[in-house]
Amino acid sequence: MDADAPREPRLFPARFLAILTKEFIQLRRDRLTFAMLVGIPVMQLILFGFAINTDPKHMPTAVVIQEDSPFTRSLLTGLVNSDYFRITARMTSEQEAEAKFASGEVTFILNVPAHFSRDLVRGDRPRLLLEADASDPVAAGNAVGAFQEIVRRALDHDLKGALGDLAQPDPPVDAVVHRRYNPEGITQFNIVPGLLGVVLTMSMIMMTAVSLTREAERGTMENLLAMPVTPLDVMLGKIIPYIGIGVIQALIVLAASRFVFGVPIVGSLTLLSLGVTLFIAAMLAVGYTISTIAKSQMQAMQMSFFFFLPSIFLSGFMFPFRGMPGWAQGLGEILPLTHMLRLLRGIVLKGSGFGDLWFDFAALSAFLIAVSILALARFRRTLD
Repeated sequence: MDADAPREPRLFPARFLAILTKEFIQLRRDRLTFAMLVGIPVMQLILFGFAINTDPKHMPTAVVIQEDSPFTRSLLTGLVNSDYFRITARMTSEQEAEAKFASGEVTFILNVPAHFSRDLVRGDRPRLLLEADASDPVAAGNAVGAFQEIVRRALDHDLKGALGDLAQPDPPVDAVVHRRYNPEGITQFNIVPGLLGVVLTMSMIMMTAVSLTREAERGTMENLLAMPVTPLDVMLGKIIPYIGIGVIQALIVLAASRFVFGVPIVGSLTLLSLGVTLFIAAMLAVGYTISTIAKSQMQAMQMSFFFFLPSIFLSGFMFPFRGMPGWAQGLGEILPLTHMLRLLRGIVLKGSGFGDLWFDFAALSAFLIAVSILALARFRRTLD
């Protein structure tokens, strides 16, 4: 070994403790990063432990009923007691039920035909039709699978004595399930359109979240502040270029959905374009707002992930929205991705119109306005 070569310094406790102390001081000063490191695991525990449920219960159900009899009342009671169905509307018009179906207000429509009781007593096995919104196969799957058994059990109490022979050997009712919008339960029909909202959420927020912090780290923020511009000028100048990028991403995903995965686009392309553009603007506004709060690009990326995580879990993309508890659904209603998924699945799979989806358009617009006002209020005219 060369005698003139420098020797490796030995570990001295004083030097080691000095570096360790410095790191703790930096962690204490960087409270946002420390909060993210603690907050993200806690958020995951809460979401996975309390909010996620792959077996939704109490699904909103509309009943189109042509007669009121002890048999029909037993059927409705059996549905409610099963915990899978929650009757939210009772009507005699199929058109009214279809409107609620298209808007997503209900997940099921139960059709009880006229003369149901008469045909049941005669042993003619009247048909009982359950229409299920299969645009999300997971949400409706368990309820659909249990429907026939629920109907049989519901009528057991009534089919006794002189009517006891009706329960044997065949079921007394022909319980038919009609899966709407995705009759074969193809997972891609549900996932691929929703993936557009996820891709736009992640890319649009991250691209604009670092916009102002990048200026500060590169030393060009002083030049920007010295220009005779208003906060609105800066925000629009930072956001508008990325709208085109978002539109290109949307076109790529939609083209792949149609020509690679075979997802039918049955609704209006104009309405779909309006919804996508509105959502892109909302996500860019979120990213810009983050950039007015974060002090570094690293913090901006961490805050972006903190917004992205609940959006994925609480929007209904990965897990059924109806299966979450009330407080989780309330938080999900605030998130733009929730409404974007409803727009995408409604327009692409159901052919829903603006009248069916006006609430989701209004929610996205309100979110965009609120976040834009917050971003303008947070814009700093000085570097300190």
